[in-house]
Amino acid sequence: MRYLPLTADDRAEMLKTIGAGSIDELFADVPEQARLSDAIAGLPNHQGEMAVQRHMEALAGRNLAAGCAPFFCGAGAYRHHVPASVDHLIQRSEFLTAYTPYQPEISQGTLQTLFEFQTQVAALTGMGVANASMYDGSTACAEAALMACRVTRRARVVLAPGLHPHYAAATQTLLQHQGVEVVQADPAIGADGEASALVDDQTACVIVQNPNLFGGLVDLRPLAEDAHAKGALLVAIVTEVVSLGLVESPGAMGADIVAAEGQSLGVGLNFGGPHVGLFATREDMKFVRQMPGRLAGETVDADGERGYVLTLSTREQHIRRDKATSNICTNSGLCALAWTIHMSLLGEKGLERLARLNHERACDLAERLETISGVELLTPSFFNEFSLKLNKPAADIVSKLAADGILAGVPASRLLPGKGFDDVLIIAATETNTDEDCERLAESLEGALS
Repeated sequence: MRYLPLTADDRAEMLKTIGAGSIDELFADVPEQARLSDAIAGLPNHQGEMAVQRHMEALAGRNLAAGCAPFFCGAGAYRHHVPASVDHLIQRSEFLTAYTPYQPEISQGTLQTLFEFQTQVAALTGMGVANASMYDGSTACAEAALMACRVTRRARVVLAPGLHPHYAAATQTLLQHQGVEVVQADPAIGADGEASALVDDQTACVIVQNPNLFGGLVDLRPLAEDAHAKGALLVAIVTEVVSLGLVESPGAMGADIVAAEGQSLGVGLNFGGPHVGLFATREDMKFVRQMPGRLAGETVDADGERGYVLTLSTREQHIRRDKATSNICTNSGLCALAWTIHMSLLGEKGLERLARLNHERACDLAERLETISGVELLTPSFFNEFSLKLNKPAADIVSKLAADGILAGVPASRLLPGKGFDDVLIIAATETNTDEDCERLAESLEGALS
């Protein structure tokens, strides 16, 4: 009982208080197949610290990490070069120990960082105002949907066919107990414009991703016009933030809210997290006051000197719970700081050059792979990610190439099981991929398909 001090009576009393009949009922929202019924296979019940460490290191050694092989995976998380100076700066003690400013006015350095972060996000997305960050892109997407419902006072959300299924699932999970109807067309390549047909006069927003799950670029303007004609908002999702160095910003194409994953800049893959969510909206107080999270602002003190404050803190930790726009916590300030440092090091021209390198690398790779028998390019318009149709199941090909030390991409069937995408492979190419990497992928793919 050293680490689990509650007795059976304690647990029963807690369950009674919240109205749950059992532990299983408490976790009813967790899918049955995701729950553990037995101990984790391969882990001993009890070992000394050194033995456990050796065992865990052996398990970790079985991973083929992104930096140890030609890496072409994307689908929402991307490998980019993060300058060593980013890691050096965020490890300064005044940054590393500052999680989040609960006493903000004495954390002027942290607040200034958040202010600069917000300024960069707003400029990058083409929006008027941004908040001080979110957990990640998927939860930012869900929060954008809730915000749209509050702004429009409607309770119906439409998801475009190319939205990442993890973003769709996070949105559905958060909205299902809020009385909000979530509608999504069947996933399809190049069909995001069809989301307009699902928008009616009860729709709060339509959520569309650009570039979409399959890497295809989407013109947001027609969707924005159709949504606005019905009184709905357009929520734009960006999973590859480097694309905004070349692709027209969501704000310029009519988006009302932008939710993005910022992991590509300053934050490594980290086997799935932590990441950093970006959130921006129109410069309209009706929208600003409904934003989740927090907003850092610039002001002057009693002596007329520049200073920073938390302008809006609409979380339940700061105000009455029934008045809170969200209970989501602002992302760990360290990830937002890393993003800001990387963006500052790049600058506007550096970001554009990085984006061009990504696009050119992807174009060259797509052209090379198209020459292989059994390969068809499905996304002719893309940034740094594209989808291929193969003459064999994509999951089998990925496993075969992984055994040869190549991480060849993400089988669409992994994200969309049973949806008819068994032969579709999503491939991302970034500035980290060398000519040798690309040629090795092409040769191995050709051999696997022959």
